[in-house]
Amino acid sequence: MASKAKLPETERHWLHVLGTLNEAQARVFVAQKALAEGRGAVSRLARLTGMSRPTIIKGMAELVAGRLPARPESGRIRTLGGGRKRVEDADPHIKRVLARLVEASTAGDPMSYLLWTNKSTRTLTEELARQGYTVSHVTVARCLRELGYSLQANVKTIEGTQHPHRDAQFRYLNEQVRRFVRRHDPVVSVDTKKKELIGRFENRGRRWQREGEAEGVNVHDFPSQGVGKAIPYGTYDVTRDEAVVNVGITHETAEFAVESIRRWWQLLGRKAYPQARRLLICADAGGSNGTRPRAWKIHMQALADRLGIAVTVCHYPPGTSKWNKVEHRLFSFISMNWRGRPLLSYEAVVNLIGNTTTKSGLRVKALLDTREYETGQKITNEEMRRLRITPHQFHGDWNYTLHPHHATTNR
Repeated sequence: MASKAKLPETERHWLHVLGTLNEAQARVFVAQKALAEGRGAVSRLARLTGMSRPTIIKGMAELVAGRLPARPESGRIRTLGGGRKRVEDADPHIKRVLARLVEASTAGDPMSYLLWTNKSTRTLTEELARQGYTVSHVTVARCLRELGYSLQANVKTIEGTQHPHRDAQFRYLNEQVRRFVRRHDPVVSVDTKKKELIGRFENRGRRWQREGEAEGVNVHDFPSQGVGKAIPYGTYDVTRDEAVVNVGITHETAEFAVESIRRWWQLLGRKAYPQARRLLICADAGGSNGTRPRAWKIHMQALADRLGIAVTVCHYPPGTSKWNKVEHRLFSFISMNWRGRPLLSYEAVVNLIGNTTTKSGLRVKALLDTREYETGQKITNEEMRRLRITPHQFHGDWNYTLHPHHATTNR
């Protein structure tokens, strides 16, 4: 039976009433609640009251047929302590054997039969049978709950080996953000969202629809059955809580990433920061805007030349992309906005992204980028030498500033 302290007040009250009834009355009382609640009620009430499913089902059959049990003169159906004992009560060894089975597989014992299997109640039942214990999977589930086990999913908590300068880089990056904000210069967080297949493909999540009218999608996510793929690149203004998402259709390249940032400047940045003298870009350490691609720096230099202002780039430490503000302030809300909705066309992707809002006031502009971006761009040493790049004293590979070649501006 479930702990009464954790139950709603109404359920605690009727469970108290249930304890005053004899077995036949209790059976009918619980059966009536099961009939009233409908689907799934038998299992829930069995867990709540400790009454077996067959007992509740028997009571439901009695109610439906109108055969209510007569009240005996003694007030009891059977003598105190009568009835069949629970299997685990009759043989206490079952719980101990079950605990050893689960603990051995959890600890990774190579001799455990269950190490490489799904530890379902039915698998555990089969292993108990091999050891001479005949029990049902329902009994195994009850014993596991009494032993303190429950069904649990994986939890993402292990980040792997951390870079020794991880925390120092976060402090440095945050200090750079504060300096830019104090001087009213723009700070943007950038990254590429997960690529999406365009067509009648499953999009996880649920949305409200008329009952029985769920939208059909392909059984298999074969790209050949779709229109193409969408590559949303987000440029999120940390200070103003607004963003531009450039949706590409070919490849995620450094040129595409920098063009997406340029489009943010054209649509929002230059109007919001007409007196800006510099721009801070916070980016991941990998991907098209990573620390290693030469093309990223070459195209970033072209952006600085075009805007006529210095562009500073600070990369998040390796393996810390989830801390990038564009992820949890923009991309997460886009995913919530189109959950459960197949992305049938590029127009649908752009409209769904552009209509993403939050209670905090997030505003998003989205546009389709039909340009074809070529992969495998070769950057020569001579081109790298022409960069006007200044590595910062702290981790110059993660933090650097690109200065425009000319003082004039083409904003």
